[in-house]
Parts: sequence; structure tokens; C-alpha cells
Amino acid sequence: QGQLVESGGGSVQAGGSLRLSCATSGRTLSTSIMGWFRQAPGEGRKFVAAIRWDPEGKYYADSVKGRFTISRDNAEKTVHLQMNDLRPEDTGVYTCAAGPKMLRPFDARLYNYWGQGTQVTVST
Repeated sequence: QGQLVESGGGSVQAGGSLRLSCATSGRTLSTSIMGWFRQAPGEGRKFVAAIRWDPEGKYYADSVKGRFTISRDNAEKTVHLQMNDLRPEDTGVYTCAAGPKMLRPFDARLYNYWGQGTQVTVST
């Protein structure tokens, strides 16, 4: 069984920063790409960022480019999402996902492992 466990969510004011982490274990170690998705109340799941293992590649939603950075720690088997200059529209449940090689890392349907999610709330 694969497992993903997120941490680092919380509440901040606009302009603040948070760092999310996703720890992997089990079969998820063999995945090729990991991503973060956000779901706000009453909305569907939206792509935020993804990182591909080999060759390394990083992908971002237009709304977070220049503010968010995705990275990986191979030794700790963890993926991080550094979120700076947070805005109220960034509020939602952030969920980590893992999947095989894919051409569309923004497509949630292509991921086969999911974490439980962590809440991020940005106030004005």
C-alpha cells in the first residue's frame, strides 16, 4: 500500500507564507510524479503544482507562478510546497497526490495515490 501524509497547513494573513510537506511511503516511492491540488468550499479540485522525478521537471498553475515553489527531498522521501505572498483565493484544502509518468500533470484523474489533505486559510 502506498501512503501520503501532508503537514504544514494553517492560517495566515494575506502576504504571509506557509510550507506544506508530503511524506511518502510504501509503493508511492515508485511513482514518477507528485502534485498538489487545492479544493475550496463549493469548488472542484484544482491543480496547483507538480514535480517530476526523472528527468526532473516542475509545473505550476498560472495563479501561483512566482509565488509557490515545489521541491523534493530524496533522502527524506518528501515533497515540499513553499507558498509565499499568499492571497485569500489560495484558501482551501491542499492535497498531495502521486502517480506514474503522465503527459498532463495538471489532470487529477491520472494520479493514483492521494493524501488526506491539509487546510490552508488566508485572511485579509
